[in-house]
Amino acid sequence: TILILDFGSQFSHLIARRVRELGVYCELLACNVDLRNGLHFRPRGVILSGSPYSVYEEGAPHVDPYLWELGVPILGVCYGLQEIAYTLGGAVERCDKREYGKSEIDVVAPSRLFEGIDHPTVWMSHGDSLAAPPAGFTVVARTTNAPFAAVERDGAAAAGKSPIFGIQFHPEVTHTKDGHKLLRNFVVSICGVAAGAWSMDSFVEKEVERIRRVVGPTAEVVGAVSGGVDSTVAAKLMSLAIGNRFHAIMVDNGVMRHNECAEASALLRDRLGINLTVVDAGDLFLGRLKGVTDPERKRKIIGNTFIEVFEDEAAKIEAQVEDRDPSRKIEYLVQGTLYPDVIESVSFKGPSATIKTHH
Repeated sequence: TILILDFGSQFSHLIARRVRELGVYCELLACNVDLRNGLHFRPRGVILSGSPYSVYEEGAPHVDPYLWELGVPILGVCYGLQEIAYTLGGAVERCDKREYGKSEIDVVAPSRLFEGIDHPTVWMSHGDSLAAPPAGFTVVARTTNAPFAAVERDGAAAAGKSPIFGIQFHPEVTHTKDGHKLLRNFVVSICGVAAGAWSMDSFVEKEVERIRRVVGPTAEVVGAVSGGVDSTVAAKLMSLAIGNRFHAIMVDNGVMRHNECAEASALLRDRLGINLTVVDAGDLFLGRLKGVTDPERKRKIIGNTFIEVFEDEAAKIEAQVEDRDPSRKIEYLVQGTLYPDVIESVSFKGPSATIKTHH
């Protein structure tokens, strides 16, 4: 498993996608996760994402210091490079002119990270840059505007220390022509993870096993579904794992598209076999939204009303469960969503500014 630590970049989920395209499993977590006690796996390598912040600003996101004790290869991307330098004794300063767009790199030293990379075009997006690398780091690549476009402390030449690589550009975007090769070099060649060892099929099997292990043989679970991809996938996984002990709740808020709730509920029940309860709360939502024009206020009204309706329905389901078997209770809540929404929901202090309040 490759661990990706998110510092708030809009491209963080793309790093995860590129790694998974290699057939390698990865997880994207907030940059301030407790690395000593907060992981359920031991990563084979760590990638530090970009960020809209400056490392030297008050309140900027920083990684758990235990990262440097993990003993695994590390790759810093843009802000990730600057975090490496800032933490390990280098220097980071504001650029005279923000660099945004395509740039040509010049590889000036042999590097396992750049092996087989033929195309020099990369994508830059930064307002800060490395002014001096930390002691023990070698300059590997540069551009006209970035004399330290890539630096490294490769383990083979660093007295047994784990290899650390930092790049100022973004290999995860398609504008960096050989970005996929660079990520492959890091994940496969440097971290030693076998390409193609993971697939979505194997993920489903492992996730169903994990759900069963976590939930156990008797616990009941509730979760909200909308008929969208994210919550539907989560609901199907739960159904595969624990059957009707998973209780899906769909709240009709009155502002869904015409017949959407009826069509989605039919799909969930009849085609996917999900244990579903539909709550018609349209009049309640529309009554509270009447006369409201501010979008953010609408989001808060919808979000708070949804929680209220969902909790009321979950309480009814729990009462029904206990009537059938007093020893059983609802012990877990499932939320199905995707990485960008999870990241938006984590108000940094860790890491992104909240974009959608209702998440």
